[in-house]
Amino acid sequence: MREEIITSGRMNPNIDPHLEIWHWHIPLYLFLGGLAAGILFFAALWVVLGKEDKYKGAVRRAPIIVPILLVVGLIALFFDLKHKLYFWQLYTTIKIQSPMSWGAWTLMAITPLSIAWVAIHIKEWLPNWDWKFEILKELEKLLIKYKVYMAWAMLFLSVILGIYTGILFSAFNARPLWNTSILGPLFLASGLSAGAATIILFSKSHEERVTFAKLDIMLIGIELFLIIHMFMGFLASTQVQIEAANMFLGGPYTAPFWIFVVIIGMLVPAVLEFLELKKFKIPVVVPVVLVLFGSLMLRFIFAYAGQMSRWLY
Repeated sequence: MREEIITSGRMNPNIDPHLEIWHWHIPLYLFLGGLAAGILFFAALWVVLGKEDKYKGAVRRAPIIVPILLVVGLIALFFDLKHKLYFWQLYTTIKIQSPMSWGAWTLMAITPLSIAWVAIHIKEWLPNWDWKFEILKELEKLLIKYKVYMAWAMLFLSVILGIYTGILFSAFNARPLWNTSILGPLFLASGLSAGAATIILFSKSHEERVTFAKLDIMLIGIELFLIIHMFMGFLASTQVQIEAANMFLGGPYTAPFWIFVVIIGMLVPAVLEFLELKKFKIPVVVPVVLVLFGSLMLRFIFAYAGQMSRWLY
């Protein structure tokens, strides 16, 4: 079916342009991948900068959910595959020009790395934990010894994973809304924002919460800048891209995007975090949930709206 819908950058006139190619699996996968990338980025960053003891929530506690996020995301992606029994063929070759190849190999590397990261910090959650087998104890010592190198690898891979979640869309030239280089940085910033917000929940230190609240406000500002820049680029481009932008500027996705993503998912949590910095008592879970909701809706709305945008024929 997908081959029938996308044909050489031009919409097949015999196919309903509103037909959904992707359902909920891909947006969920992109959201979980971006969130995991955001958490791992900050966990690795503080180790590289030598500030692990200052930001224990980011380095030692929050990453515990990352393997779960990645596994659930991969399951969602698996359900979207047309030929499920041949998924292993992604790992028989490397294609530099293929976003899917980049994503598959990045996930294969970062998933076991995230599990190893959780393993060497397991005592943060279970203080009396003791590995039963001697080989596991030796492996733990080895990983701790080279922890900074692990952090560098995780830092690099998390950035690739975060950008990849947007490039996966932008590689579809047949969809004008997706055909923009802004999506990679936008989805990376969104993932980092979601990761920073999530880390706040795992932080026991007031200083760490303040730091990540400031980081999240900054990242939300970057997201808004990229969104404005993206629409300005569309409006100054071809007619089909102007029409793609108009779906959010008076068209069917205007209310969902600006209310759910921009207002509820960005502006409101940014204001709440700012008020918290000014010593107002704000339940920490509220802005975190709103940021995560906005990040999820960003991917769902772009997934569905992108399938409605099309080249003229």
